[in-house]
Amino acid sequence: MKFMKLGTRPDTFFTENATRSVISDIPSDLVIRINNINFLLHQFSLLPKCGLLQRLCSDSEDSNTVTIELHDIPGGEDAFELCAKYCYGITINLSAHNFVFAFCAAKFLRMTEAVEKGNFVLKLESFFNSCILEGWKDSIVTLQTTVKLTEWSENLGIVRRCVDSIVEKILTPPAKVTWSYTYTRKGFNKQQQSVPKDWWTEDISDLDIDLFRCIIIAIKSTYMLPPQLIGEALHVYACRWLPDATKITPPESSVSQTDDVAENHRKIIEIIVTMIPADKGSVSVGFLLRLLSIASHLGASTVTKTELIRRSSLQLEEATVSDLLFPTHSSSNQHYYDIDLVAAVLDSFLLLWRRTSPAPIENSQSMRSIRKVGKLIDTYLQVVARDINLPVSKVLSVAEALPDIARKDHDDLYKGINIYLKEHPELSKADKKRLCRPLDCQKLSPEVRTHAVKNERLPLRTVVQVLFFEQDKGSRANDQRMSAQEQLLSRGKQIPLVRDELSKLQLEQHEQTAPLEGIGKTPAPSESSSRNHQKMKRTDKKIALESEKRVVREEIEEVETKDGGSSGSKINAKKMMKNRSGSDHSRDKSRDR
Repeated sequence: MKFMKLGTRPDTFFTENATRSVISDIPSDLVIRINNINFLLHQFSLLPKCGLLQRLCSDSEDSNTVTIELHDIPGGEDAFELCAKYCYGITINLSAHNFVFAFCAAKFLRMTEAVEKGNFVLKLESFFNSCILEGWKDSIVTLQTTVKLTEWSENLGIVRRCVDSIVEKILTPPAKVTWSYTYTRKGFNKQQQSVPKDWWTEDISDLDIDLFRCIIIAIKSTYMLPPQLIGEALHVYACRWLPDATKITPPESSVSQTDDVAENHRKIIEIIVTMIPADKGSVSVGFLLRLLSIASHLGASTVTKTELIRRSSLQLEEATVSDLLFPTHSSSNQHYYDIDLVAAVLDSFLLLWRRTSPAPIENSQSMRSIRKVGKLIDTYLQVVARDINLPVSKVLSVAEALPDIARKDHDDLYKGINIYLKEHPELSKADKKRLCRPLDCQKLSPEVRTHAVKNERLPLRTVVQVLFFEQDKGSRANDQRMSAQEQLLSRGKQIPLVRDELSKLQLEQHEQTAPLEGIGKTPAPSESSSRNHQKMKRTDKKIALESEKRVVREEIEEVETKDGGSSGSKINAKKMMKNRSGSDHSRDKSRDR
């Protein structure tokens, strides 16, 4: 940070109550009133350098003591005191922190070359051009101080010149950066590593959002930096000024923000969203989803939330489960995770996917994209299913939104349903049936089907469907094996016939040929393969029998519940179970035959 020292006399200003005076043997003849402060000064020191005070004193009728009110001076009493001390020759130190106030006040008082050669304004302009604009952090600090004097700073060109200086340095190739900058990323060592491309992002994040927008717009207009670098600057600024979406607690348990703070946060996020480059991938989908969560919490405009949902859906396949896990901020919802926002992003993704991929082909980019999102959503459901307050309707809104083509198998969906049933043991039978509605038992792997058959948490209907498919698949496999054996036998019978015909043809042509040897019957399946087949049949029968017994038990319970547990119903239930067991035994014998 650079400084400029003016004046050589010691500071003789002192303050008593609301009055500021100068230690002097000469009585004061000039009173300057600014807000609630009175300055008791001398005309001979101020008038030669201040054109405004010359005119106001000449208009005054009182020749002894002149009182002037300067309530509208930019920078207030502190800025006026700097100018007054300069007039007295008292030592003052100027820097980027107080330059704007001193310069605007000096312009207001007309301390220009027209009044006196080498006046205050000239020296301030020289310091601004040679020191502040040449420095990196000096320009940023000066630009930040213009927030308190926005109109004056814009009219005097301070804002424009600071922005131009900052943008010029940002566009400088990293290898030519020689000035000091702030870069606090983990693992970065300025002494050992080269200058990173985003070296400037942290320093400009200290600026007010309107000034930050001016710099970003100016950078984008040059088309010299990649969109990803601009996106990184937006990310750094959002982390600097916006609340963390993952740490926001529900409204009923947190201290409500003041209206001014909340309004400022809304303004920041809405401006950031408008500045995100249109290029896909300029910012990460995780950053977009965090902005969406914050916008929902702050009550940002519908336009802002809609744009964030659209941008997030374009990159949804790049997201991870942790990107989707942000808390809900609605007081009406008792569950922790904001599944409604995830559902909105998923709906937007599917709308775009259907529009661009009406008939996806296997192994195409469209198919890979929808399958990746399907895997992401099913894994996400496994995490949120542990929320004990999450209703079934919320789970179904996401699970059923995906088309059938999005899931190559339903193993992950089954895991999510099983976790939900485990964490919600008091779930009614109707809700269990609704929860298992999107599950396709035909798309379960053998291991998962085996688990599902023994899973007592699943509803009866789902177990029956799994069991039916298991048995149906086993019967089809047996049919295929029988068909293969028949084909082998038929081919074994045909081979000798063909060879006999060939021998006859050769004898008729009176050719001497050696007798055909090695013609035998096609061997039957080996004994080992037969034993393996019988073993698999016994295992399948055992699993099926256990499952059907469980189904029968549940049917008995339903019968007893409906009939009130009467003795007659119990006898009928036992007969039904006995008949079922007998029929199963008979069916097994017939299959063995």
